[in-house]
Amino acid sequence: MKPHLRLASLIFNQPQLVSDQMMSLAVQWANQALHLNIVNLTVNGTQPKLMDDDGISASTQMASAPDRRRAVVADTGLDIIPVSGILVSRSAHLNACEPMTSYEGLRSSVNQAAADPAVEHIILDIDSTGGTSTGAFELANDIRAATKLKPITAIVNFSAFSGGYLIAAAASNVIVSQTSGVGSIGVIAKHLDVSKRDEQQGIKVTSVFAGGRKNDLTPHEPLSDQSLERLTSMVQTNYVQFVDAIAQFRGLTTQAVKDTQAGVFFGKDGVAAGLADSVETPQAAVNRIASEIGASRAQRKPGRSVAARAAAMNMRNLY
Repeated sequence: MKPHLRLASLIFNQPQLVSDQMMSLAVQWANQALHLNIVNLTVNGTQPKLMDDDGISASTQMASAPDRRRAVVADTGLDIIPVSGILVSRSAHLNACEPMTSYEGLRSSVNQAAADPAVEHIILDIDSTGGTSTGAFELANDIRAATKLKPITAIVNFSAFSGGYLIAAAASNVIVSQTSGVGSIGVIAKHLDVSKRDEQQGIKVTSVFAGGRKNDLTPHEPLSDQSLERLTSMVQTNYVQFVDAIAQFRGLTTQAVKDTQAGVFFGKDGVAAGLADSVETPQAAVNRIASEIGASRAQRKPGRSVAARAAAMNMRNLY
């Protein structure tokens, strides 16, 4: 068995701020990595090449990323922070072969940008369908606190669902494109029952434990009523926290948030639901904000022209 037990423990028996589709992908990953044989899957096991089309290694590209970002900050006053893929609590959980973002890494980036006098506006470039609930609310509160120091704009490029939307909602302003989606304000958890597999393989697992709930949610037994009650309670607790946070961040009533029924809203529908503030393409939003900063700088320092070059502000070239 590959050493992925820690990640598996983050997938099962835990409330997740993630879309159901992403949750299904996580279960499929666990099936492959842990040889669970949950379903008969066809998986491409080829490891992705960490090279670009010109044969440049990823490490070489990453080495110049900080320099590129510093140049953009100096030129435009913007610090663009990517929030992509699966959201996990710590960088130790990151997988180089899957797009992931850690809450601790985001916190560090936001705090650094908030403390940097050269940064005048922080942009969160979000394309995530969510992730683990552990650490998500703490990060969202930190982002909201940082908005008191500097404006933070969340640009949905192209999904901010569940935990991804929690991060977006904490910003000062949320921008969606015509085809970008926000929402999925809900919580989901799955229990893995491998007792039938154990039986088919001739495996019998006996748990010896002290404490009435110590054996709750074991995958080697069918889900007991006690375990179901516990897992349901965890999901409901996280859901209340999620709804309250979105209501506070977006100035909505808790009932209005609940009425979304964890649905997803695209473009202008996201604005109509109160989950976003405006519709604009990601690059146009970046260019506009950079131009506004340039105009402000010019007023503060007459005669100094700040060029908002498109190449410098191209979001794909920043990281």
